[in-house]
Amino acid sequence: MRLTDYTDYSLRVLLYLAVRREGLSTIQDISNAYGISKNHLMKVVQQLGELGWVETVRGRNGGLRLAERSIGLSVGEVVRATESDFALVGCLPDQHGERRDCVITAQCRLRGALEAARNAFLAELDRHTIGDMAQPHGALATLLGLSNIIPIVPAAPTEESPTPLT
Repeated sequence: MRLTDYTDYSLRVLLYLAVRREGLSTIQDISNAYGISKNHLMKVVQQLGELGWVETVRGRNGGLRLAERSIGLSVGEVVRATESDFALVGCLPDQHGERRDCVITAQCRLRGALEAARNAFLAELDRHTIGDMAQPHGALATLLGLSNIIPIVPAAPTEESPTPLT
């Protein structure tokens, strides 16, 4: 099964905001971090806002932040909301409940196997939350260019470390 870029970008936006946690981010920030088109992200962010998963703040100092409840969203919930079709083959029902007829339907075992695989795929995604995916927090923050935003506490000096010259 392959997810659309739209779903991929939706997950990336939520992950970025989960790692950022404090303050506001812009679509440009996210675009720069991932190297993704700002135009594509605008559509994604609009839907995430409509779903209540992302809060948008308008104005000169505006931006985006993860809605508080979104840290507990399952990856499966996001995938179901952003993918348009889970009918792996024509004989499986699409999002409207429609399916194509097939001459071997009465004896076909393939349809059941594909349906079970799709259900297992989504069940696995349901086991993981956006918060889970935002770990390890520090390493992801660094990769996303957020380490200069997140305060890093220096390690306490040890007996073996040299004393700084004054």
